[in-house]
Formats: sequence, structure tokens, C-alpha cells
Amino acid sequence: MVPKPAASSAKSIGSRPLPPLPKLRVRRPNKPEVNPCLGVMTSVLGCWASSGYSVQGCAQLEQKLRACMDAPRPAKGKDNMINYHLSRMYPKIKGPHRRD
Repeated sequence: MVPKPAASSAKSIGSRPLPPLPKLRVRRPNKPEVNPCLGVMTSVLGCWASSGYSVQGCAQLEQKLRACMDAPRPAKGKDNMINYHLSRMYPKIKGPHRRD
């Protein structure tokens, strides 16, 4: 008898076929925007909590918060199109399938 090559026996033991994917998708490719006024708002709320909601001690922080809230928001960038392109490529990766 001729012994089998070692590579084929290792392949049959160590690797299993991957389960089929229902779809290709990247979760949340667009990162959510960070609110630029969040830090100022936190400091205003902390100042109010420590000073007993008095206006005199927190007036400067309140002005900063108002200026931040009144400032124009930056234009939203383009969305990431990776899921669109993955959905277009998936039939080519998956191969032909039988329709019932």
C-alpha cells in the first residue's frame, strides 16, 4: 500500500467548510457624530449641581454653551458605501444558485 501524503490528511482533520453567509454586511460603517457641545453642557450641569442652581457662578459657562449651541453645525460628510458594494458583489462570491 502507498501511504497518503501528509497534507491531505491534515486538511481533512483541521479544516472544516465555512457555513454559508446569508449576506455580506459591515455593521455600522458610519461612525456617529460626537456632539461638540457635550463637554460644555456637562460642565454647566456640574456647575449648577455644585452651586445650587445659582446663575451668578455659572454665567460664563452658560454663555459658552449658548455660543456652542448657536454655532452652525458642520456639513455632514458622505456616507460610507461599503454595504452597497458588498451587496452587489455577493452574488458573484456566492456563485450560481438554483431558484425554486
